[in-house]
Amino acid sequence: MKFENLRVVVTGASRYFGRALAVGFAHLGAEVYVSARTVEAAERTRTEVMGSARDRIHAFGCDLSRPAEIREFAARVGERTDRVDLLVNNGARWLDGMDLEAASDAEIVETIESTAGGTVLMVKHFLPLLRGSLRPDIVNMVAVRDAEGASAAAGAAHEAFWAAKSAQAGFADILSRRLRPSGVRVFSLFPPDFSTSDPRFAEWDGSNPDGIAPDQKLTTQALFECIVYAVEQPRDCFIRSFHFEPR
Repeated sequence: MKFENLRVVVTGASRYFGRALAVGFAHLGAEVYVSARTVEAAERTRTEVMGSARDRIHAFGCDLSRPAEIREFAARVGERTDRVDLLVNNGARWLDGMDLEAASDAEIVETIESTAGGTVLMVKHFLPLLRGSLRPDIVNMVAVRDAEGASAAAGAAHEAFWAAKSAQAGFADILSRRLRPSGVRVFSLFPPDFSTSDPRFAEWDGSNPDGIAPDQKLTTQALFECIVYAVEQPRDCFIRSFHFEPR
C-alpha cells in the first residue's frame, strides 16, 4: 500500500468530501484521524469503511468553532502518534442565504470562527506533530468563485461564508511562504461545484468505461487524486494551489 504508515488528519469527515478523503487514504494504507462535530458522526465514517481499512480510521469529535475542542483533538491524536504527515483542513460551516440580515449574529460568528478561526487553530495545535514528520504537508479546501463572484456550489451561500473562505485562502497563502523554509508544505484546492458522490460508488473506482460526460461535474475522485499527486512529489517541489475551471 503506497501510503502505509502515513499519518493523516482530516476535519469535517462525517460526509461528502471529508468522508471520501478518510476512505481513500485508509484504503491506501494510511492511519487516518478524522473529526466531525460529534464523535458519533465521525464514528459513522469509520464503521462504513470496508475491510481492514476500517481499523486504520480513528474517530474524534471536534467542533471547529470551539478552540478548546481543537486543542483536545490535537492532544488526543498526539497520544496515539508522535507525528502527523498530512493535515487536511476540510471542515467548514455552511450558511445559507444571500441576505446579510437574515442570519443571526451567532450564526455569522460561528460560520467565520469554524472555517477561518478553525483552520488557523488546527494548524497551530497540530504544527508540533507536523514538525515531527519527515514529510509534513497541509491541505486546505477553499471554495472558488467565478467571474460573477460565486460558484454554482456556493452561489446561495451567505456573505459570512465567503468572508470565512477568503480569510482561509489568505491564511493559506502566507502560511505557505512562512513554513516553506522549515520543510512544511502548504497547498490549497480551489474547486468549483463538484460531485460529492460516495467513494463506495463505481465513480470512485474509476470504472466508468465511457469516461466523464462533458456535462458532468468535477468528481470527488479527481480532487482526491490531486492531493495524492501533491503529497507524492519530491520534497523540493512546492505546489501552492490547484485551481479548477468549471465545466
